Amino acid sequence: MFDLIIKRSGNAKDDLLSGLTVALALVPEAIAFAFVAGVSPLVGLYAAFIVGIITAIAGGRPGMISGATGAMAVAMVTMVGAHGVEFLFATVVVTGCIQILAGVFRLGRFIRLIPHSVMLGFVNGLAIVILLSQFNGFKVPNELGEKVWMSGSMLWITLGLAVLTMAIIHFLPRLTKAIPSTLVAIVVISFVVIGFNIPTLTVGDLASIKGGLPTFHLPQVPFSLETLMIVLPTAFILAAIGLIESLMTLNLIDEITETRGKGNRECVGQGLANVTCGFFGAMGGCAMIGQSMINIRSGGRGRLSGIAAAVCLLCFILFASSLIERIPIAALTGVMFMVVIGTFEWSSFRIISQIPRSDAFVIIVVSAVTVVTDNLALAVFIGVIIAALVFAWENARHIRIEVKNTESGSKEYDLHGPLFFGSTAHFQDIFKPKEDPDDVIVDFIHSRVWDHSGLEAINTLTERYAKAGKTLHLRHLSPECRKLLKNAANMVEVNLLEDPHYQVANIGKTRS
Repeated sequence: MFDLIIKRSGNAKDDLLSGLTVALALVPEAIAFAFVAGVSPLVGLYAAFIVGIITAIAGGRPGMISGATGAMAVAMVTMVGAHGVEFLFATVVVTGCIQILAGVFRLGRFIRLIPHSVMLGFVNGLAIVILLSQFNGFKVPNELGEKVWMSGSMLWITLGLAVLTMAIIHFLPRLTKAIPSTLVAIVVISFVVIGFNIPTLTVGDLASIKGGLPTFHLPQVPFSLETLMIVLPTAFILAAIGLIESLMTLNLIDEITETRGKGNRECVGQGLANVTCGFFGAMGGCAMIGQSMINIRSGGRGRLSGIAAAVCLLCFILFASSLIERIPIAALTGVMFMVVIGTFEWSSFRIISQIPRSDAFVIIVVSAVTVVTDNLALAVFIGVIIAALVFAWENARHIRIEVKNTESGSKEYDLHGPLFFGSTAHFQDIFKPKEDPDDVIVDFIHSRVWDHSGLEAINTLTERYAKAGKTLHLRHLSPECRKLLKNAANMVEVNLLEDPHYQVANIGKTRS
C-alpha cells in the first residue's frame, strides 16, 4: 500500500539515531499544541516526554511515537478555559483510567473492524492536516502579536531552507543509509543558518524550552462527585480521541513494517501514560502519526527508538535548550513536508474510479471531515457508520425467495440470504398469507438469522398465518432460533439430520 513498506528489525544504532531525530521534531509540535490547549509550553513538553517513554516501554507497538497531539489539545481548550489547568490534570487522570479499562476489557481488537476505505480517508486527511499545520512556519508575529505571512527575502529564505531540507532527506539515502537522512538534514540546515547568520525563524522564537525535571503534582481540585461529573464528559472524549488515533496509527505502522502490534496492550500503555501525566503536571497525549512516520523513515523499529526520543527530549529541556532553540523552523517544516509526501496514499487517485462508489464516498468524507474538524476520532466514527450502513443496505438486497408447489398441495418458500434488521421489511413483503394455500413451508436451509430483528420477523410471520387460519412449517432453523421463537409452537418442522449448525448473532447462547 505504501512506498515505505520495509520489513526490517530494529537495531540499537538505528533506534538511537532515529530517536534523536524524532526528539528534534517533537519540540516545536509540543510547544504548538500546548498553546492550542491554553497551557504553558513546558506542560506540553513534559507530556511529550512522559507519554513518549511510558508508551515506548509499556505500549503495544514498538517503533510508534506518542506525545502531546493537536486533536487532544483541541478537546482540552474548553476545560482549561472554563475550569483552569488543574481541572485539566484531573481530566487527564480520568482519561487514562478509561483507556486502561478499554485495554483490560480487550476493546482494542475492535479497531480491526475499521474498513480499509476509512483507513485510506484517515491517512489522506491526516496528511493534509499535517501539511496545513506546517504553513505556520511561514508566519511571523506583527506589532500587535498577530501571526501574518512572511514576505520578501525572509519568505524566500525560509522556503529555500525547507526545500533544501527535503532534498537532503530524499537524495542522501542513495549515497548512504548509515545515518538517518532526516537527522543529517536538520543538522546541516542548522549549521548553515548559524554559520552564515541567516535571518530566519527558530525554535527559540516560539518559546523557551528550558526547564527542570517534572515533579509529582496532585491535581488541586476538590475530590468530590461534582468534580467527577465536570471532568468525566471531557475525559471520555479525550479517551476516545486518544485511543482511535493511537490504534489507527498502530494499524498504519503494522502495514508499513509488515508486523503486528498489540492493540489492547497499547490501550493500557496509553492509559498509564495519561494517568502519569495528570499526576506530573502534563497535558496528556496519544500516538503521533507524523513523528511515528519520521521514526520509521529514519530506521527506528524497536522500543529503544521511542525511549531514546523521550530521553533526548528531556535532555534538551534540562541541558541543551540554548542549542535546540537555534534550530530553524524551516528545517523542521521541510521534514514534515516529507512526512506528508510519505503518508498520503497517492494511489487513491488511481483507484478512486475503480472501487465501489460507496468506498470512494467514504474515503472522501473521512478525508474531508478530518481536514475540516481536525478531529480524527469524529472522522473515523462517521466513516465507520457510513460503511456499516452501506454494508447493511447491500446485504438487505441479497435476500430472495424460490417458490414451488409440492405434490401434497403445500406451497414451499426456499429463503436465500441473511435475515437481519436490514432485510426484515423485504422478508415480510414476500409473503401473502391470504393468497397462500392452507399449508405453507418456509425453508431456511440457505438462509441465516443474524439478529433479534430477524427472529421478530419470523414471529410476526407466524402470527400472520395463524390469523389467516393456515398452517406454517419452518424448516431448518438453528436450535437457538427454535428455542427463541415463542410463537412457533407446533408450526416448527425439524429435521436434525439436515439442519445446519450456525450461530445467531447476539441472541442467547451460540453454537459453532
